Amino acid sequence: MAGTNASDQWAGSGAEPGAPLIITEDEQLLDDLLRLCAAAGAVPEVAHGTPARRGSWEDAPLILVGDDCAPRLAGCVRREGVVLVGRDLDDPEVWRRAVLAGARNVVLLPDGEGWLVDRIADVVEGVGRPALTVGVIGGRGGAGASTLACALAVTAARAGQRAMLIDGDPLGGGLDVLLGGENAEGLRWPAFARSRGRVAGGALEESLPELHSLRVLSWDRGDATLVQPEAMRAVLAAARRRGGTVVVDLPRRGDEATMEALRQVDVGLLVVPGELRAVAAAHRVASMAGMVLDDLRAVVRTPYAPGLDDEEIARLLGLPLAGELPPEPGLRDALTAGAPPGSGERGPLALFCEEFWAQALADGGSVAA
Repeated sequence: MAGTNASDQWAGSGAEPGAPLIITEDEQLLDDLLRLCAAAGAVPEVAHGTPARRGSWEDAPLILVGDDCAPRLAGCVRREGVVLVGRDLDDPEVWRRAVLAGARNVVLLPDGEGWLVDRIADVVEGVGRPALTVGVIGGRGGAGASTLACALAVTAARAGQRAMLIDGDPLGGGLDVLLGGENAEGLRWPAFARSRGRVAGGALEESLPELHSLRVLSWDRGDATLVQPEAMRAVLAAARRRGGTVVVDLPRRGDEATMEALRQVDVGLLVVPGELRAVAAAHRVASMAGMVLDDLRAVVRTPYAPGLDDEEIARLLGLPLAGELPPEPGLRDALTAGAPPGSGERGPLALFCEEFWAQALADGGSVAA
């Protein structure tokens, strides 16, 4: 199929293998699509009317078809990743033209710009299966949720998984301290607290401290910083797009940022000491988390108060039992020596985490490296 010199010139002036393909003769629409590609960090190939380069229709991971060119593409091979882009919100024929072009999605500008930038950026980042995201929350203060969150991330990284640990509790003192990395170079939450829109997954990963073979987003030792819900959403979405595993240490309060984090969690673990008062407190936390999280499980810490065991505590909470977690001998001394939670490979923490990951990943989680 023939094209114009303009499209050839653009294709040869920076478009990269795997870049999006834009097909339109509408110069204003082209300007808008180039602007959105630039916002997503993509250098597209452009064809005026029909694809000019042999194989571009087949090879492009994403094809943005201007509404003006849809009828000309009726003979092209049907494929995934074709989006029809238009402007007229009141046009009843737009879906018919989408069918002609083989487009599965229709986006109308300017309303759909955010959605379209996300799709283009997914192509740039080579997004595959999202990370299995686990949220850990204490049933009461001092339940050991932060320790378990660190141990889960440490054991995932030790097993060769791509792992990120995110500290969602601004009043917790910082997980980097618990990991012995408070002086490690890299960004902390204040750098992301007011983020809006999309955060690039690769840029997020590279900017964070690397501790014990995993990336950690923690707090600094400055004044308290308020994380906006939009920032929590953007950061967690970026972390999930990396694939592998993401562990989030969550506070017990139900503010907007915490609820936003819970919405992006696949599996929640509620850590409950084996005592009646802790069960009563944990019931309130479970009620809050359960408003947005479908899969919440109880992790019960021993020892038990008389008349309680792990199954009874899970029953009282109305939650499935993720497992029992005995005390970790020598944990305090290990932390003082700089060894992170879960580093003792035969200790109760590591054994619990390894068993949890084996089951969770077997159920369909991601292990992208």
